Amino acid sequence: MADLQEKFHLPSIFLDRRFWAFFGTGLIVSVAYMDPGNWGTSISAGASYDYALIWAIWFSSGAAMLFQYISGKLGIAGHTIGDLIRQRWKDKRLVLAYWLAAEIAILATDLAEFLGIVVALHLLFGVPYLIGALIAVADVLLLMFLASRRFRLLEYAFILFVGVIGAGYVYELFITRPSASAIAHATLNPLLTPDTALLVVGIIGATVMPHALFVHSWLMKNKVLHESSKDIGKRKLLHFHTVEIVIALLIASFVNAAILIMAAAAFYANGIQVATIEEAYRTLTPLFGPIASLVFAVALLAAGISSSITGTLAGQSIMETLTDFKLSVTMRRIITRVINIIPTLLALYAGIEPLQILVMSQVVLSLMIPLPLIPLIYYSSKKEIMGEFANRRITTAAAVLLALIIFAFNAYLLCVTFLMG
Repeated sequence: MADLQEKFHLPSIFLDRRFWAFFGTGLIVSVAYMDPGNWGTSISAGASYDYALIWAIWFSSGAAMLFQYISGKLGIAGHTIGDLIRQRWKDKRLVLAYWLAAEIAILATDLAEFLGIVVALHLLFGVPYLIGALIAVADVLLLMFLASRRFRLLEYAFILFVGVIGAGYVYELFITRPSASAIAHATLNPLLTPDTALLVVGIIGATVMPHALFVHSWLMKNKVLHESSKDIGKRKLLHFHTVEIVIALLIASFVNAAILIMAAAAFYANGIQVATIEEAYRTLTPLFGPIASLVFAVALLAAGISSSITGTLAGQSIMETLTDFKLSVTMRRIITRVINIIPTLLALYAGIEPLQILVMSQVVLSLMIPLPLIPLIYYSSKKEIMGEFANRRITTAAAVLLALIIFAFNAYLLCVTFLMG
């Protein structure tokens, strides 16, 4: 081990077997940042505005990294967002109202994941939307298979999912050959206008996702209680968590950015207006060959399935911590999917494009970010709750600043919509 470290200049943590035994939770959370909702907003942004909105991905990814770090740290300290709200809010009606609002956020998240699977099946195999919807409901069987065994198997599955999505977009970038200088210019010159506000807020909602903040503290709390983590001090676990979340979300942010970059290089640069995901898929074939379209659809399917599992875990965590309801993961998945099937299929058969539905679902998520974010920042700064893991003042200040910026973007969109409507 020491020879490897000296030869390749590897940080010691990467040679620590305990770190790799711990690694995995960050990947489960990271797929929330490259799910079909990200595809919708990033494809629309790249196809319509070239690289001009890439800054929104870098900003929201950086904010997400800090918020997920705090959420995971809350779990290491032995708490979840839901636990703290249920314990400390005196009015049970408020807790119930909070839970219902959280469930709406989960439904908006699941809508994007559900659509991603349905559309990918349609593109890959020509499966009609109705049949695809039934297959998407049946993806609960995959979750049951993985969850019925040890949780580590689920984490291994996410390594595969993230690998498929990441490899797919490495290939897409290789064949589309984007302009590095144009990307750098757009990164350093943020564009925000009334016309771009909807997509900017959609990108934020697709990146800083409420359900990912909820589920991370719950996953981490359970991991700390797991037998394999009991012999590792919490300080060491926090170090592992910090490194893991940086790695996982850096991968997610680059994939998210790659979706926008591919859309800009493939569609905007060729003067092609892309209004649907299917149109994006079909257009890639004459431009770059059938393999480009195939890779695109396979990566979309992987994104839909993996993010769907994360959404289910988030729903389970919210229900477990905020209520006394006891539902199996299977039953919860079926209920969530059935609730989403009816309005989604009605919208599809009414001619509303999946791309539009995806963008709007992510805008809803952005507007609901305060739901987990405010209690997360507040409780994680309290020493009587967090003990030695309480946020430093600079951490709290940075989190508050980023949260206020996100809230300001949301307010800007609402004002623009009201004034223009």
